[in-house]
Amino acid sequence: MNGFVYNAPTKVYFGTDSDEKLTQIITESKCSCVLLHYGSGSAVKSGLIKRVKWALEHANVKVAELGGVKPNPRLSLVYEGIEICKREGVDFILAVGGGSVIDSAKAIGMGAAGGGDVWDYYDETRTPEKTLPVGVILTVAAAGSEMSKSSVITNDKTMVKRGRNAEISRPVFAILNPELTVSVPPYPTACGCADIFMHTLERYLTGGATLKITDNMAEALMTTVISASKKVIKNPADLQARADIMWAGALSHNGLTGCGNDGGDWCTHSLGHELSALYDVAHGASLTAVWGTWARYVYKNCLNRFHKFAVQVMGVRPNGTREELALKGIEYCEEWFESLGLPVSVKGLGVNPTDGDLKLMAEKWAKNNGGEKGSCKKLRREDAFEIYSAASR
Repeated sequence: MNGFVYNAPTKVYFGTDSDEKLTQIITESKCSCVLLHYGSGSAVKSGLIKRVKWALEHANVKVAELGGVKPNPRLSLVYEGIEICKREGVDFILAVGGGSVIDSAKAIGMGAAGGGDVWDYYDETRTPEKTLPVGVILTVAAAGSEMSKSSVITNDKTMVKRGRNAEISRPVFAILNPELTVSVPPYPTACGCADIFMHTLERYLTGGATLKITDNMAEALMTTVISASKKVIKNPADLQARADIMWAGALSHNGLTGCGNDGGDWCTHSLGHELSALYDVAHGASLTAVWGTWARYVYKNCLNRFHKFAVQVMGVRPNGTREELALKGIEYCEEWFESLGLPVSVKGLGVNPTDGDLKLMAEKWAKNNGGEKGSCKKLRREDAFEIYSAASR
């Protein structure tokens, strides 16, 4: 095992009536001006933003607004939000949406409180020390940003996508009402389930030491997501399955499923980031597009963990060699992705990278990861190129 510090300060309000507590929650936050931050339409069309405004008005706070967040949130909108915060005297940010909105809110909070160029934090030339507090009303179960220290922003001038981990970025509260996710269409729902699953799998497939209890929790979370995802694709109104997915999303990325291990592998996420930066594809789909190729590239270096994953998570019957079972587990996982309508290759994303594109992604991947990354197997630029190439055939 490895030593760890577990920090999960976000206060969670979970349940079908949890969003009705917003007035009380904001009042207790003792803020005076809230930036209401949201996406590009669904939260408005559903009437949720109208209800949120009503709750904020009854909390007697001033409200500034910034909508328009897109998947793979853009730095240009973050800059706009920072200026609004400074101009209006914002002292609290309320993110209403999924991971993209929450990540954008976190970046705005750090940029408004810290001064200078917020991109410096993502470029890791400065360390964030202050932020405006962020609260969340979650409408898409996926990224786990509602309890995590992570945020990912795309610089839309350079098309570089980078993540930043900062403990100060953890939201102070998260309102999780599973009913708000029922209207999410099948494909974004599937992408969200894949992202949740991968947040735990990236920690689980590790070449380092682990804790048995952490493994048990991780396995339970992943099997729950597999089961619940099949239910909501079949019946989008299955509220119990939606609730399981929503809570799994929060737990998958708040650090719980990595306690005691070496931090995890994270190559799939970093490979997927370059795909979504270049082609603006859905984050969850970018992960499923490369995972199987990555897994077959590294599994021999981490055979015990892939064997355990196959048997304990994917339900492979333990008949055969460890290598045969490991490969069968990879196959079963890809079959689950496909059953949700998700791609298991880069071509399945609907893009056809040129050789130049593959080289560019591999070069950016290497630069953004300090030359190498991985726990199952250390990968370098040439490895990333091979994985991108194989996944694009």
